[in-house]
Amino acid sequence: MRDLNYQLKQLCHRNRDGSFATQRERERVLDLAAKQLQQAGYRHMSVTSLKPKHVDGLVARWHSEGLATGTIKNRMAGLRWWAEKIGKQNVVARANHDYGIANRQYVAQSSKAQVLQASDLAKVNDPYSAVSLRLQAAFGLRREESIKIRPEWADRGNVLALKDSWTKGGRPREVPVRTAEQWQVLDEAKALAGRGSLIPADKTYVQQLHRFEYQCSAAGIHRVHGFRHQYAQTRYRELTGWLAPAAGGPKSRELTAEQREIDREARLTISAELGHEREQVTAVYLGR
Repeated sequence: MRDLNYQLKQLCHRNRDGSFATQRERERVLDLAAKQLQQAGYRHMSVTSLKPKHVDGLVARWHSEGLATGTIKNRMAGLRWWAEKIGKQNVVARANHDYGIANRQYVAQSSKAQVLQASDLAKVNDPYSAVSLRLQAAFGLRREESIKIRPEWADRGNVLALKDSWTKGGRPREVPVRTAEQWQVLDEAKALAGRGSLIPADKTYVQQLHRFEYQCSAAGIHRVHGFRHQYAQTRYRELTGWLAPAAGGPKSRELTAEQREIDREARLTISAELGHEREQVTAVYLGR
């Protein structure tokens, strides 16, 4: 089975589809799948040996473990990628419901917002990781963006410009600089990075990412994506004048016609600032 792990790793390295984070997650999923197939008794597989019985077995195990729908769907995406790369697309059914996988919940039922606490930040010893965390909280950046960013280049006065090579899906965008807190962290980021990025000169992106993850774990800072949720909810309140539904504000059906228009415009703005293409995605952060 070591051969399967190795062959899947090589398959991933030869086919670098998607962002670095996507590639890294895919490789992790396929490595896990190989180990779980071995545990299920399939000990002499190669990368081209994938069959429907293997997929069925993995899905049954994931169901039995009570994994979240989103987690199982992400793993299914990895299996479909594997099948496609070996020319066996039909090994994995096209529809997740064929495996009893429910539709993912795209509307937040409760708030996942997280505030970056000063007491937690004080436990982060690496200044680059600390500034990356503060940029995530202040501008709603993704983790990769907050590490790859070149603050001096990104500072365009009243907006923070993000290059396509830093962002998910290669979509450049601009985030407004509105508050004193944002100006302060941006100035400190520029002072630290100089004309470069928030990756130290002696580190690669991967090395700095690992350092960031270690620093967060040691400081007890988990689920950093919650900072984007907090950013979205803060912006929603600024733009509408009331709390987001996920934060205890009125549901969309409770709004007047005038308020619904304000709600729609706010969601479009927030979607653009977060780097999403569709207004509907904001329901994940704000509720509906």
